[in-house]
Formats: sequence, structure tokens, C-alpha cells
Amino acid sequence: MGASCLAISTTTSFRSSIALHPSTSRHVSTLSTYSAISSLTSSRLSLTRTDRFPRAARLRLPSQQQTRSFQGPGGAFQPLQPPSPSSLGAPKAARTYTRPRKLLRRLLILSFALGTLYAVDRYAYSSGIGRSLRTFGIGLLVAADYKLNFRPDPWFGDSITDVHRRNAERIFHLLRVNGGLYLKMGQAIAMQSAIMPPEFQRMFSRMFDDAPQGPWSDVEAVIREDFGGRSPEEVFGVSFSGEQPGKGLMERRARASASVAQVHWARLPDGREVAIKIQKREIAKQISWDLWAFKTVTWVYSKWFDLPLYSLVPFITERLELETDFENEARNSETMRRLVEGERGLRGRVYVPNVYPELSSKRVLTAEWIEGVRLWDKEGITGRWLGGRANGSPGAQGAALHPETDMEAARRELRARPYAERLKPERTEWKGRRGRGGLGLSTKDVMTTMVDLFSAQIFKWGVVHCDPHPGNLFVRRKPGGQAELVLIDHGLYVYMKPDFRRQYGQFWKALMTFDNATITRVAAEWGIRAADIFASATLLRPYEGGDSSTRKGILKGLEGATPAERQYAMQQKMKQGIREMLGDEEKWPKELIFIGRNMRIVQANNQHLGSPVNRVKMMGEWASRSLFEDRALPLGSRLGNAWRHVLFKLVMLASDVAFYFFRLRQWLGRGGGMEDEMEKRMKVMAQDYGIELQQDVFEG
Repeated sequence: MGASCLAISTTTSFRSSIALHPSTSRHVSTLSTYSAISSLTSSRLSLTRTDRFPRAARLRLPSQQQTRSFQGPGGAFQPLQPPSPSSLGAPKAARTYTRPRKLLRRLLILSFALGTLYAVDRYAYSSGIGRSLRTFGIGLLVAADYKLNFRPDPWFGDSITDVHRRNAERIFHLLRVNGGLYLKMGQAIAMQSAIMPPEFQRMFSRMFDDAPQGPWSDVEAVIREDFGGRSPEEVFGVSFSGEQPGKGLMERRARASASVAQVHWARLPDGREVAIKIQKREIAKQISWDLWAFKTVTWVYSKWFDLPLYSLVPFITERLELETDFENEARNSETMRRLVEGERGLRGRVYVPNVYPELSSKRVLTAEWIEGVRLWDKEGITGRWLGGRANGSPGAQGAALHPETDMEAARRELRARPYAERLKPERTEWKGRRGRGGLGLSTKDVMTTMVDLFSAQIFKWGVVHCDPHPGNLFVRRKPGGQAELVLIDHGLYVYMKPDFRRQYGQFWKALMTFDNATITRVAAEWGIRAADIFASATLLRPYEGGDSSTRKGILKGLEGATPAERQYAMQQKMKQGIREMLGDEEKWPKELIFIGRNMRIVQANNQHLGSPVNRVKMMGEWASRSLFEDRALPLGSRLGNAWRHVLFKLVMLASDVAFYFFRLRQWLGRGGGMEDEMEKRMKVMAQDYGIELQQDVFEG
């Protein structure tokens, strides 16, 4: 009751204070209102506390309120007082900005921050951050597009073909713009693009165009960085002015430029002509970023699309890193040179150029200059020989190049034009006056040597050159008129373990004799569940000896479906087939990725030259022979394998009959060669899996 009276009294006094002073309310209204509200708030607060704690709560009058104080300079306690206005100084007006000025200020700050980030990325990391961001952006866009639109009736586009086309363009644009290691990845994809949709095949066939060469300033910087600050003139003993007698020559303009490096011609002071392979300067800074982006995108795709791809990434990235290490390439080259010289059947037929370690480093490789005809120059290989009966083409069998460089004429050219781009003699006399001559060789001899070389690498040595594309193979004519195959670019190699090499030989031999038990056993040891698909992928032709269980499972239930539904369903089931073929990721031999690449390129080379040899039979014979020539096996096993090899050669007579039948038909103009026929049959089989193969994939 007392509390209520107090509240009423307080409210009444508040109203009275306003009513008693009408003439002065204008001046004191603020103070009066504040006092009234404070009194009312204190009263309500006191009422609340009294209700909850009746004994402890006691309402204090304003005169009873405690005053806070502090100790002054003299030691006495004084009440806390605010500073005087005069001690605060003159007031300053707050700075105000109009909205456009605020936006402009923020835009300038943002532009400065982005410019700084771009400069750091451009000059410190060679655009590695920007390239990675571009990769993530396009990678996520492609993944989202397939996730949303890979269906019989896409949300965006008329068909699945539209989805493939626009994503092929996106990926191709990404690889071309980023360049460097991305081009190397794109070329690796292009060599396997036969299993991709036609839109990807057509787009990636252009991946083999030469990459632009870097400026000479970058070339000089790489040489200085790798050779302790010495200039190209000091390292190679050359002169770019032509005014120093006794010095060699070097061309500033590259003779060839690829995704990772470019090649310059030089003549050393001792007369040796060399190819100087110099890595592009930005590669060393970009490779860690590029491989990290590759790993990240592959991991996302593996999870998003449920494909066991990420387990292959560590092995692939390791090979790519080794490919950019030119000291590793020099070791591979010397290993291959030693193996070829030690193989009686290949000695004199295959040539591996000399490497000069004293003029090489991690990013610079100096090797013997090679004059020859490119592998796919069929007219240059088979054209009439006009170079003389007892002569060979320049440099054949390691002979000195002729004619020699006219050093005095080259020096005069340099003095007249210090930046002369071409100093090396062209050496085309063997082509005749009109330049229409050739090496006068047989494509059969060339391809026989090639298949023998790479079969020995796979089945006998276990040291495999995994990049035998036409740009890395030259053909020369020996003085006796025989073909000589020159193998260059030894950066991408795979070393097979002895047990795996023997298993692979057994697998190939079983494929040729339809030994399904051995095929199934070896496939199971490798963790592969779809042995029939893997057999066809290995032979690069349909394997007809299995039960085709995977193929039947893919085609099951597709009767009566529309073309769009059939294409969608088959590609969905093919994804399951890939999972079964990869099988156990821990057991699956990662070397098969690059061995398959090697064989696919060799097949394409044979096909381009008109299928002059029975490639499959030759590889099968090497596989069988390697099993009884393997000195690591017990004598009894070797004798048993030798007897089985004799039986194997008898079985292969049927393959010879088929081969010569196709050769006769090709000679009569009634069809293509054996590789062409195998390609057609692979196309028919691939269509059952929802894949459309195209023959011109490797003609880019």
C-alpha cells in the first residue's frame, strides 16, 4: 500500500511540476522531464526489489544517495566533477563525405589491393595463383554443368552433345590460356581422347600445335641462374657478335618450342653441333601451383562423380615433376643408350643421341644435334634417294655432319646482322636440286624397328619411353641403305618392377592365345574386375576370347530406349565399368597408365604409315620370348617357356594369314590395312559402351 501511494505521489508531483510553470516550461522542459522519468524509474525499481527482497530492499531518498569521490592532489577526497568546457579546446566539426566520394575511396583502396596482389602473383609466382583460381573456376563450372545437365533431356541445351561441346571448349580454353604444364597435361589427354566424346576428340586434336617460344632474356636468365651467374657466351664458348675468332655460334631464335622447353642450335668451339634444350623460366615457379590445382580438381571430381581417379594422381604428378628435371632426362637417355647398344637385334638400327653432362643442369640439357626426317613425313621417308649410292643422310650412325658449318661466312653474317636468326646450314643436298628427294626407305623397315624397340622396352628391359609421338622420332638413312631410327626426349619414363614386367608378358601372351584363365588370374592380381574391357583396352582391338560379361551388363535393359536415353544410360553404365576395370585401387599397377599411352601412340604411328607391320603379333612374340630369355627365372621355368614359345609361334601363323589378307586387300584398293580394320572393330565395340571413336584424333 505504501509503495502504491509512493508511486501515485511521484506521478502526481511529476504532473504538478509541469503544470506549475507554464511560462518557463520551454526552458526547463528537458530537465523536468529527465528528473520525472528518473524518479519514476527509481520508484518502480524499488518496488520490484521490495517485492522480491522485502527486508533487504529500502528506498533511498535523493539526499541519501552516495556520492562518489576521488583523492585530489592535496590528499583530500573531492567529489568527481566534469572538466570545464574551456579546457576541451575549440570543437571540430565531423568530417562528412558524400556517397559518390565514399564509393570512389573504397574503389581506389580495392584497386590498390588487387593491383598489389596481381603484381606479387605475376612477378613472384609467375601467375601461379591466378592460373589456379582460373582452374578452380572453370573446373567447378564444368562439374556443375555435368551434374545438372547430364541427363536425357538437359535443362540447358538440346542434348548431351551440347553439354559435351561447351565443356570441351571451356577446358581447351583453360589449357591454352594457362599454357606451360597445362599444355603438357592437355597433350596427355589428347593422346587418350579416343575414349572421350567426339566433341572432346575434335577439340583436343589441336593440342599438338607448337607453343610460343619465350624471349631471349628469359633464356639468358635461366642459363645464368643454373651455371653460377655465367653468361651463355661463357658456358658454351660462343660469340654473338662474330668478332671473336675461335668462338662458337649459337642461334638466339629457338628451332622448336614446346610446352615446357625450347631448343636452340649451337656450334661449340671444338666443332660439335648441339641442341640446347632450355626450360621456360616460369615453369619452375608454376609447377607446384599447377600440380596442386590438378590434385585439388581431381579430388573434387572423384568425390562428386564417384570415380576412383584420385588414387592415380600421386603417380602422375611424380612423373610430371620428373619430366621437368633435365638431370633426370639425361640419366634416362644414358640408360636407354646403354640398353640399345647391348641389344644385338637393335644395335645399329636405333640411335640415342649423346648427352653432354658438363653443359647440362636441372633446367638446361645439351645433347648431340640430330638431322633427320620426321616420322610422319611419309614422302620424305619413301621418296627417291638422290644423295649418292654409298652415302647416308647427314649424321647417320653418329658420323660427322656434312657439309660443315662455314664459320667465316657465319661470322660475317653476324657482323652484318648481330641478331641473325638462322646460322645452321640446312643440309638438304640429298634431296636433289628441286628438293623432291627422300631417304628411299621402306615404311615396313621403319615400323619394324619401332615396334621392336618399344616391345623390348616393355617386355625385356622394363624401361619404357612413354612419349614416342612423331616429334620425338627421326629417321635417317645409313650408308648401306638401311633405316636408322633416332629416339629423343627422354623425360617421361616408367621403370617396371621385374615381377610386374613378367606378369605383363604373361598377360599379353594369354591375350594372343585366348588363355582366359591366365587373363582372369593376372587381372585379379592387379585388382581388375572387368577383365574383358581391360583386355580390349590392352590390345587396342576387341578381345573375342572372353565372356563379354561387362559388355552384356552394360547393354542389358536398353531395348526400346530412345537414342538420348540409350546414350545417357550407356555412359552411366560405362562409368560403372570404369570403376570395375580400375577395381582395387591399392593393387592396380599405376604404370599401366603410361604403358597404355606408349602402345596407343605406337599404334597411331603404324596406322599413319599405312599399317606396314603386324604390330600385335610382333608385340606378342616379344612377350613370349622375354619369358624364356629372363635369366632371373629358374632353368626349368625357362625351358618350359621356350617350348611354349615354339607352340606360340605356330599359333601366330593364323595372325600372319589375317595380316597378309588385309595387306592384299589394301594393295588392291579394296580397304585399309590391319590397323584400320582393328580401328573399325573397336569403334563398333565402343558404340556398345556409349563411346564414339574417331579416326582423326591423332592427325592433329
